[in-house]
Amino acid sequence: MPTPPTAARLTAASFTDGERIGSYIASVYALGAPLGERYSADPEGCQPLVSLARGATPHTPVAEVNRGLADAEETYGSTVAVQLRSYAAHGAAGVLGALRAAGRQCADGFTEDRGLVRARYLSVETADAPGLGDEAAAYRFAILDVQGKAKFYEYLTVVRIGACTLSFRAETTDGEDIGGVPDEIVRAQWEKFHAAG
Repeated sequence: MPTPPTAARLTAASFTDGERIGSYIASVYALGAPLGERYSADPEGCQPLVSLARGATPHTPVAEVNRGLADAEETYGSTVAVQLRSYAAHGAAGVLGALRAAGRQCADGFTEDRGLVRARYLSVETADAPGLGDEAAAYRFAILDVQGKAKFYEYLTVVRIGACTLSFRAETTDGEDIGGVPDEIVRAQWEKFHAAG
């Protein structure tokens, strides 16, 4: 079994701070990862839909790199969290299995605990997954905000390549349905990953 990529190798394969992909600009998270990595799900089996951070599945990542992309042309435009993770043995395939199981189990919704507040996922629907990698899964979430008044949408796409996963979570603050994770971001990250070997 090949050695899974280290954090240094994942960093070399990820977007760089200030890199531009279409109208989006990449950045490094000040705290190392998106705030959503700290959120939890109720019921617990829905956790892979909230975050694939350490503890979300029985498969612990060996290394990971987090990047954020924001639409520079919109004040309240969409943002995309991009995360590269590597796993030992068959961990990456196990993560995709856990994600699909959560998608089935939690199709009718669940609650996201953000510490002081809770948000309600009204539905979990499968979305069009890109034809990349060894396998891929994609979801569309309809979410009621923490005040219980406004509905908005998020999209999650996860692509597995061997022992690694490329995860993309897209959301917008203006309530518009952006229709999915921007394809230009998924493909640009895919190409960088392959170029880095």
